[in-house]
Amino acid sequence: MTAPGGAASPAAETVPIPVVAPATAAAPAKPRQGWADIAKGVCIILVVLWHVVMKMYLAIDWHLPVPLPGLWGAFGEMLLPLRMPVFFMISGMFALSATRRPWSVVARSRIAQFYYLYLLWFVVHTTVLAMVPDFDTLAAHSALDVLEQITITPTNLWYLFALALYFVVAKVTRDLPSWAVLVPAAALSAIASAGLLAAPGNRGQLYQNLVFFLIGLRFRPLIEKWARTATTRHLLVCAGVYVVLMLAIRVTGTKYTFGVWPAVCLLALALGVAGAVQLERLRRVGPLLSRLGQQTLPIYVIHMPLLALVAAALVGPFSALGTGPQLALAVLLPVVLTAVLVSVCLTLHTWLLSAGATWMFELPRFGRRDRAVGGPPPR
Repeated sequence: MTAPGGAASPAAETVPIPVVAPATAAAPAKPRQGWADIAKGVCIILVVLWHVVMKMYLAIDWHLPVPLPGLWGAFGEMLLPLRMPVFFMISGMFALSATRRPWSVVARSRIAQFYYLYLLWFVVHTTVLAMVPDFDTLAAHSALDVLEQITITPTNLWYLFALALYFVVAKVTRDLPSWAVLVPAAALSAIASAGLLAAPGNRGQLYQNLVFFLIGLRFRPLIEKWARTATTRHLLVCAGVYVVLMLAIRVTGTKYTFGVWPAVCLLALALGVAGAVQLERLRRVGPLLSRLGQQTLPIYVIHMPLLALVAAALVGPFSALGTGPQLALAVLLPVVLTAVLVSVCLTLHTWLLSAGATWMFELPRFGRRDRAVGGPPPR
C-alpha cells in the first residue's frame, strides 16, 4: 500500500488482506509463518516512509550546506522494487485456497471485499484531500476524476483495487498451466515498466505487479523452501547484488530498459524473504514487526490523509527554520514522522473498532455466519 509504494501494507497485505474465518471451529488453525508477517511489517513501514519523504519531506524548502534531503529520496528509490512486489507475492502465496472456492464465495470474500474497502476509503481520502489541495498526490477534483479513479486509474489506495482485480485473474486462470499465466503477466510487467504502455496515475502499478501476485500464488512451495534455507550469507549476497544493480541502473539510466525493472524486482523478492527470515530470529524486533505485519490494513488506509494534514500544517513553518534546526529535521523527520503516523493509525483503528465501526475495515456481513477479520491470510 504497495504501496506503493507507490502502497502498500499494504496489500494488503499483506497490506491488508481481510480474510474469511472458517464457518466451523473443527479444523485446527495452520501455524503462522512469522517471516511473512515480519516482511509485511517491514514493507508497510517502508511504504509510509516513502510517502513521508516524497509527499512532505521533499516539499520543505531546505537551505542546508549538505544534501541530506536528496539522500533520503535516493534511499526511498533504492527500495522501490522491494516494497510492493513483496506485498503482492505474500498476498498471492495465501490466495491459493481462496481461488479454489466457488465463484460466489470468492466474489464476496475477496473481490467485493477489497473493492468495497477501496471505495470506502476513496471517499475518506477524497474528502480530506479536498481540504488540502496543495498536497502532492493523486486526488479527485471533478466528477470525471471520481469516475476515472474508481474504474481505471486508482488512487494511492491502488493496492486494494489491484487485489480485487488480481483475484478475478487468479480465479479465471486457475486451471491454466503456470507458464500460460506467468509469461503474459511478466510481459505486461516488462512493457509497463519500460513505459511502452499508457499508464497514467497508478494504473501502471496494476500492470507491473500482477506477475508478483501470481508468483506467490503459483510458487508458494518454492518460496517457503527458500525461507527455510535462507541464511545470513544468502541475505548478504542478495543485498550486495541488489545494491550493485540499483546503483548501476541509476548511473546508466536503464530503469526503463525493457525487462530490467521486473528482473530487479525478482531479486528483491528473494532479498525480502531472506531478510524477514533473519529478522524473525531477533527476539525483540521480530515479534514487534510480526505484530505490525498483522495490522497493515489500518496503517495503509489511514496514513495518507493524516500525512496530508500534517504537511499542510508543518511544511511552511519547517521551511522557515534556520540552518541548525533544519539539519536536525533533515536527519530525524522521516523516521520520527513515520513512527508517529504508524502509531496514530493503529490507535485510531483501535478507537474505531471500539466504537463499532468494523464496517470501515471489512465488508459488512448482514447477519451471515462468516465474517471477515483484519490480519494476515490463512496459513
